Amino acid sequence: MQQLEEKSISQVVINYTPKDFDSGEEPRWCPGCGDYAILNAVRSAFAELSKELGIPKEKFVIVSGIGCSSRFPYYMNTYGMHGIHGRAPAIATGVKVANPDLSVWVVTGDGDGLAIGGNHLIHAMRRNIDIKILLFDNRIYGLTKGQYSPTSVIGQITKSSPYGVIERSVDPVMLALSQGTTFIARAIDRDIKRLTEIIVEAGKHKGTAFIQIYQNCVVFNDKAFEDFAGKEVRSERVIELRHGKPLLFGKNLDKGIVIENGKPKVVKIGENGITEDKITIYDETDFYLNFVIATMHYPEFPEPIGIIRRVKVPTFEELLHNQIEHAKKLKGEGNLQKLIDKNSWEILPS
Repeated sequence: MQQLEEKSISQVVINYTPKDFDSGEEPRWCPGCGDYAILNAVRSAFAELSKELGIPKEKFVIVSGIGCSSRFPYYMNTYGMHGIHGRAPAIATGVKVANPDLSVWVVTGDGDGLAIGGNHLIHAMRRNIDIKILLFDNRIYGLTKGQYSPTSVIGQITKSSPYGVIERSVDPVMLALSQGTTFIARAIDRDIKRLTEIIVEAGKHKGTAFIQIYQNCVVFNDKAFEDFAGKEVRSERVIELRHGKPLLFGKNLDKGIVIENGKPKVVKIGENGITEDKITIYDETDFYLNFVIATMHYPEFPEPIGIIRRVKVPTFEELLHNQIEHAKKLKGEGNLQKLIDKNSWEILPS
């Protein structure tokens, strides 16, 4: 575990700045990597969460797997663990179940989290463990120098697909929806303000929070999201999801999404009798609507960014500890030695 300054939690004044979450270690990422922007957003979000929820640094834990993203714990002045390939959700589950009062975060990538770690990710989602998962998605294996990943797109030329990827890519948001994840969001690394807001909301959520972050790899998959994430085109090609607000986009907010016969349709206000009151109002608790919006991707549709789904459901650790207390009331305190003796046997000589 990364060590912190020795200080009693009761003496901590919860008035941190992002700099308070800087470990002082120099990040070892390529110049221009999107991970720097995400690091700044997380530091800002943790400072905000500390103020709003009264969480001292000693209560934050970051668990990572393997990959460029997984160096993250070294650069944060919190507790942290650099785990093994794909197993960060499993480690984080153990940390949270044993220490329910901790704010536990998983940092992973599209390779670490969706390939070797896909199984662990799925089960963390379906259990609704109160951990927060940040998936850095650059559609490439960066640390191992440019092989295609589970989110690489069909036709993508990489070192391991010189004639183009032929596999359908994993859609992280659709995967999260399929497992009943109670908080799902998508963000872009370069939009630090919005990314920070989403991370703060994830930190406030009780249950599994999953954020897919489009993250640029300048060396092996540069400008992978430039078509819609570029500053000059973003307003026309990205749609911001806001609960209770109409699905509007465009520089002048003159375009929108309406759902017709269960399918999304791009419309323009003022054309064909379309007025703003006909634009679909977004509801982050409506699974059907969440699913329909999650199917949208640029260039056919504007890319949805923001909180896609957020609902309240009992968490795994709440149910687990309630079950333990119930069992104690029925049968009293357990006796481990007695349990071992009951389930063992002696082999007698012949």
